[in-house]
This record gives sequence, structure tokens and C-alpha cells, in this order.
Amino acid sequence: MRSSRWSCWREQIAELLAKADAADSAPLEDGLTVPAEIARRRDRIEKLREATAVIQARAKERHREELAAFEASQREREERQKTTGKKPRGREPKPPSEGPQTKDQYNFTDPESRVMKTADGFQQTYNAQAAVEIGSRLIPSASLRAGSSEAVTDAPNDKEQLLPTLAATSPVVESVGAVLIDSGFYSAAAVVAAEQSHGGKPAPKIFAATGRQPHGRTVAQLEQRADPPEPGADASARQIMAHRLATRAGRTLYAQRKQTIEPVFGIIKAALGFRRFSLRGLTKVRTEWTLVTLAYNLKRLFHLGARLQAA
Repeated sequence: MRSSRWSCWREQIAELLAKADAADSAPLEDGLTVPAEIARRRDRIEKLREATAVIQARAKERHREELAAFEASQREREERQKTTGKKPRGREPKPPSEGPQTKDQYNFTDPESRVMKTADGFQQTYNAQAAVEIGSRLIPSASLRAGSSEAVTDAPNDKEQLLPTLAATSPVVESVGAVLIDSGFYSAAAVVAAEQSHGGKPAPKIFAATGRQPHGRTVAQLEQRADPPEPGADASARQIMAHRLATRAGRTLYAQRKQTIEPVFGIIKAALGFRRFSLRGLTKVRTEWTLVTLAYNLKRLFHLGARLQAA
């Protein structure tokens, strides 16, 4: 499709050049000139080149992520087969294919945005993140002070957003004891990196779901039960994380994730009425998100102050 457009515009440029060289060339419509029309078509060709380069770069990035997920899935299947002695159920995962896909898109109006899967279907958008403190439900982001939020990216998923989100925590927060994240943020490499001490501060402990959590609880889950045995020395990172969440302490702590982060985004969308960015470009969108989270914090601080006065 892009190649055919290039060919079409090249032919039109050649035709316009020939028309300009011809002494008896037919006049153009009022307001149109041959040089301006040639420049417009050359500009379109250049923009198509830029779009092609961006799409190819995004395809390489996607292939790298999909290949890492494929290799992790293969290792997990092999470990499961060694443990059980049985062939894992389900289809054998296929390695990802390289190169751009037919549905890959590039937005000429806002090139830095991406098509992402949302609750309302696929949309041209950005990926906004927020870390929330459990007790106060405030967003302790350093970007609110620095004015350059890194909490908005063009990444279509959250697999690589754990470390940037932690790095954006305000220096006012002296230490982080535990970090509760859903399965979208989980990757073994990110957890290992996040649990290392940085700048002399104690390393946080990550609690992450390694898969989709079923809604509701079974009767067995309601009954008191002992913690499962510690995983063996040959346990995978995913098995270790699953055990961490299966303990009584892990279940109690992780139960606070949903009731902490979900109300914050609900307030931003419903109470503040923020459901879409009004600006274009990653820099401007990050500034806009900084203002939104700042407005949320001010609203939250007002309610916290009112509650303290009432007490």
C-alpha cells in the first residue's frame, strides 16, 4: 500500500516537472503552482519514509518482547514436564514472526501515540501509569515536582513499566516496603531488578500476580489453611512468586492492591472527568498527566484534611 502511494506520487512529480518544462503547458487551477504541488508530494513521500521507519522499529521492539515471552513460556513448559513427568496440556506455543504486520498503523496527526487495546476496543492513545500509596491513596510521583512525568509512555503493555514507575517515586518517600502489581506488570527480569537496592535505600519486595485471578472465592479459599511448602531450589521465578502470593501474609497484603489503585483511576475518570488527553505528543501529554495527578492529589489532601478535622 505504501509502496504504491510512493510510485503514484513519484509519477505525479515527474508529470508536474514535464508540465513545467513544456512551453505550452496547460494552466493549473487558481491558487495552485507547479513548485508548490511538487513540494507537497515530496513532503508526503518523506513522511511515508518516516512512518515506515517507525513501523519497522516498533516491529523489532514487539518481536523482542514476544520472543522473550515465548522463551519464558517454553522454559515454564519444560519445567512443568520435568516436575510432573507429563507433557504439558494445550497447544505448543509458536515462535513470533519478525517484521511489520498487516494491521500495524502510524498516526500522522500524532505520530508518538499508538494503537492500543482498551476496555472500549482498540484506540489511538497513550499508556498512563500511577503508583499509589496504600494508606493515604496519594500518588507519590517525583514528576509532580519536576514537571516531566515519565508515567506516560507509548508502550502498548505494562511489561517494562515496573522499574520506571518505581524510579518516578518522589524522594520524599524514604523507602518502599512492598509493591503490589497485577500480572500485566510482571516479568521475572523486572522483579529481580526491582528487588535490588538502589542508592542505599532498602529494596522493596514485589508481590505480583503471575496470571489472571479468578473472580470470587471458593469454599476452600474461605477456610483457614496452612501456608504451602517453600518451593524447591530448582523452582522458577514464576513459581516462587506464586508461592509468595499463596501465603497468608501474601494474600492479605495483595488484597489491598485492587482497593488502592482502582478507586484512584475511578476518581480521575468519573469525579475529575478526565477520560482522554487533549494534547498531542508525548512531552505535552506527560505534562497534561502531571496536572491531572496533581489535581487528584489536591482533592485527596482536602478530603484527608477534612477527615482529620472531624476526628
